[in-house]
Amino acid sequence: MRAPGRTENCQVGTFLAYASAKGRALVDRELYVPVSWTDDRERCRDAGIPDEVPFATKTEHFKAMLNRAMEAGVPFAWVTADEAYGQSKSLRWWMEQRAVSHVMCVKTSDTVITRGAGEHRVDDLVAGLAPQTWKRLSAGKGSHGERMYQWARIPIRIWWENGHGHWVLARRSLKDPADIAYYVCYGPVGTRLKDLVRVAGARWAVEECFQTAKGDCGLDHYQVRLYHAWYRHITLAMAALAALTAVRAHELSKGETAVA
Repeated sequence: MRAPGRTENCQVGTFLAYASAKGRALVDRELYVPVSWTDDRERCRDAGIPDEVPFATKTEHFKAMLNRAMEAGVPFAWVTADEAYGQSKSLRWWMEQRAVSHVMCVKTSDTVITRGAGEHRVDDLVAGLAPQTWKRLSAGKGSHGERMYQWARIPIRIWWENGHGHWVLARRSLKDPADIAYYVCYGPVGTRLKDLVRVAGARWAVEECFQTAKGDCGLDHYQVRLYHAWYRHITLAMAALAALTAVRAHELSKGETAVA
């Protein structure tokens, strides 16, 4: 990592989080090894990185972790991610081929195929929406209460197959109408606007996981220099977070039973 006038040591990890009504936790992880390292196998060996570990993009990490979750039978209905992943059309197509419903944040300049067979930028599509199209909905509770925005969606793609459809979803700030975030969505044709909003809001679960894991489980409290040491520490912290989440869910369920 480069800072003004100096270079700092750091490790970059990619993570998969699981969120439900009962809680959320980190369920998978990968250490990002840049190409400057994988092109220098001697340097990799000094850090304990096996020779068979190739360079992999963060998108490839995403696919690998999601594929492991599917192979393990992890029950989930939707996938969401920020624009670092959502801007990858190949990743979105990869999920479609596996019938993985998703709400992926994209850049303002991203383009989609519309129902009229043309290719348009997502911001241009949203700019033409009628005022009544926008609905005030909550993206879920935050630290300061409900996260309220205005939301709208537009169906896209010429054909909808296998009972699934495609939409562009837009999230507009209540305070600044020019502040708009965009998502490309794929899911069952009966999906409602509020369903897409709920999934888009679930992306913050990742940040909540990091906050709790760092504060309570020591996720970032390490000074490791070896590949396997990073995985051991991160995996232990993730296990601790999962245990805390399970205990909290159990205690809340007991409270609900007592009240009932």
